[in-house]
Amino acid sequence: MQTSSHTSTPTAPMRLIVLEKPDCITHHSQTLQLLVHILPAFCVLKYAYANILLGGQVKRKRDVALKMFQIILHIVCLYYKANTPTTPYHTKTCCTTISLAMKESSQPWRPFTAKYCCSVEDQTFFGNFSRCRTSKSDISKNINAPAPSFRRLSFSDLSRSSSTRINEDLAQSFGPDLFDFQLSELRAITQNFSSNLLLGEGGFGTVHKGYVDDNLRQGLKAQAVAVKLLDIEGLQGHREWLAEVIFLGQLRHPNLVKLIGYCCEEEERLLVYEFMPRGSLENHLFKRISVSLPWSTRLKIAIGAAKGLAFLHGAEKPVIYRDFKTSNVLLDSDFTVKLSDFGLAKMGPEGSDTHVTTRVMGTYGYAAPEYVSTGHLTTKSDVFSFGVVLLELLTGRRATDKSRPKREQNIIDWAKPYLTSSRRLRCIIDPRLAGQYSVKGAKQMALLARQCVSLNPKDRPKMPSIVETLEALQHYKDMAVACGQSQASTKSATRNGVSSGGRLEGRGASFRKSAPVTSSKKT
Repeated sequence: MQTSSHTSTPTAPMRLIVLEKPDCITHHSQTLQLLVHILPAFCVLKYAYANILLGGQVKRKRDVALKMFQIILHIVCLYYKANTPTTPYHTKTCCTTISLAMKESSQPWRPFTAKYCCSVEDQTFFGNFSRCRTSKSDISKNINAPAPSFRRLSFSDLSRSSSTRINEDLAQSFGPDLFDFQLSELRAITQNFSSNLLLGEGGFGTVHKGYVDDNLRQGLKAQAVAVKLLDIEGLQGHREWLAEVIFLGQLRHPNLVKLIGYCCEEEERLLVYEFMPRGSLENHLFKRISVSLPWSTRLKIAIGAAKGLAFLHGAEKPVIYRDFKTSNVLLDSDFTVKLSDFGLAKMGPEGSDTHVTTRVMGTYGYAAPEYVSTGHLTTKSDVFSFGVVLLELLTGRRATDKSRPKREQNIIDWAKPYLTSSRRLRCIIDPRLAGQYSVKGAKQMALLARQCVSLNPKDRPKMPSIVETLEALQHYKDMAVACGQSQASTKSATRNGVSSGGRLEGRGASFRKSAPVTSSKKT
């Protein structure tokens, strides 16, 4: 080739080109390493329809290899397209990060990073090959596989208020994992959102019960579902909807509610979840008509919720739930916990960062004090909220209750003096337990709750440690029934009766939208 006159090296050195998809595009970004021979010492990729950002030493010597690089990459793209099923892609220009690690025979590895703005044709190449392995055998295995999409919704997309291509983005991101329902289909399964099938309502909108099967969509399991119709004009309507789809579409765990599908049609935003027959923990603790939860069930619920939070915090990219409370703890027929409502969830800090700073959102009484005062959010913020729920399980009282005397309105301020003594603890234990609980277990749970609601985040335990502590309580068989206990329970019943103040909106408060911390509205 003509380019040979520009180099004195008889044999072209090896160059390693690393094509890497940014982490914001896919949760498990993988790297394709493509070895090619390039004559010049430095070069930067340029291909048809591309605009390249160049700088420094690379810019001065790029022209020598430019044409050769075009030919090599063009041949690779044509070969790949000829052996891969066609997949529709956006015509919108996207960016791929290209890290060039170029090796000189006389110099160590020198990294260089540039931004490559590629068109629809390039996305076919980069979007699919970015998932391949480095070996030839791995590449050959992937060459005939269905083409995964380059475009993948990520948490950075939450900044978008709306998108005419949101359905296409979601379909490419989650594929068969989530069903893209039409509004007419959801109207049909809920009898046009009939009040007879109403499960709950609030500031977020309404939740209706429905039933789906494979007659509605092929491959859809026959089951009861909860259809959440968001009020798009409500607080963070579209963003909250999109956050739930993104988080629940990518996170799978036995203690997280399963998202079956979604609907984004004109101005309507809907979510379809698995149906939870026993409703929310809030209903069981604070409804007069409900049967009291036995101690073993309360402990099971605490363990399940702790496991759900531990999973979120331990993910490859930690997730902060930000709105852990009894109304978001759903229960299936066996009282297995399913955490719901991820509209306020936030990606946790990464690397050397200790926190993320965000606008204060959540529910009054559950939000950690340092988060309320500074906006600094960490996984320990969720631990604080978990401690509040432990106190609610122990006492049967709400986190906040304005109908009580001022010094008893906040559960932490009221309960803290009683948590370190087994004798005093009996005075605040939920009277509906009627003494049927483990004295040692209750004391350990109280001490754990006290740690969780510590004012200093560093003093709060981590969720895996909390799970371990709670699981150990299952082995305690000592019960508190005694002649003195019934008297204590009687006194406690007078002081600790379930308040009718904080009345729920509808029957499905488990799906109620979180009120801002700064709001004066009761939750």
